[in-house]
This record gives sequence, C-alpha cells and structure tokens, in this order.
Amino acid sequence: MNVVLVGYRGTGKSACGRLLAERLGLRVVSLDAEIQRKAGQPIPDIVAARGWPGFRDLEEEVVRDAAAGDGQVIDCGGGVVEREANFEVLRSAGPVIWLKATPATIVSRIQGDTQRPSLTGNKSFTDEVTEVLQRREPLYRRLAQHEIDTDSLAPAEIASQIVVWLGK
Repeated sequence: MNVVLVGYRGTGKSACGRLLAERLGLRVVSLDAEIQRKAGQPIPDIVAARGWPGFRDLEEEVVRDAAAGDGQVIDCGGGVVEREANFEVLRSAGPVIWLKATPATIVSRIQGDTQRPSLTGNKSFTDEVTEVLQRREPLYRRLAQHEIDTDSLAPAEIASQIVVWLGK
C-alpha cells in the first residue's frame, strides 16, 4: 500500500509524511529529494540549467519510479499537478490526499525557504503564493480523493486524520 500526499509547499506534507509513515510502518519517499538525487544537484540549480519544463520532465520520471513501488508514503512536490501525465500514475499508486492551507498560512510557514526558485518572476512572495495556489487548487481537487485543511493542525493531527480516513 502507498499513500500519496499532494499540496502546495508549507501545507505539512513532509512533516506529516514522516509521522504517517512511522504510524503505518511505511517508508517515506520525498519526490523532491529523489529529483535532486537523480539530477545530482539542488532544485534551484536544476531549474537554472533546464528551466521549469526540464524540471517537470525529471519530476515526471521520478513520479513513475515512485508509483511503481509499494509500502510508501509518497511526499509530492507542490507542482506535481502541473503535468496531467502525473494524475493517473499517482492515483494508481494509492489514495491521494490533498493537504491544503490558506496563502497566509503558507507564507508564514515557508517565507524563508530558499530551496525553490520563483514560479512567477518578479511578484512578491505573497502574491506568488496566492497566484500559483489559485491556479493549482482545481488541479489538487481533481487529483485527490480526500482533502485536509492544515491551517490550524499540527503534523501529528494531520497524520491522525489520515489514519482515521484510511480506516487503519
């Protein structure tokens, strides 16, 4: 069994994923970490060298590889929904859960994150989060079988809700 976590950066996927994996006896697969491992460089360097389309190509490969495994909590990067090809692959891997939060919560959680280059260029960080989230929300909603609003939840509470939803 796999469990797939999707959502924007700062919604709790990584922290919750570790706790969820521990509770369910699964291992965590961070797609961002796998992308960096495969490319041999950090995400900002991948994007600088290949552009966002090249990064998304690599992400698509890593999604296919991860989905072929079993016994995992798959922690997806926030933009995994940018490629339609990832939808069926992720759904076939296991239940997909969307962790969501408001732009204000996301900004407060990730404002100091330097692991990702800008997605929109010259906009303020808050404007970028708001714009990208508006574009991606319908995609997350279409992909996921379950949604959890993480604004006021700690990672352990999120993990507990997922365990209950899974019936474990």
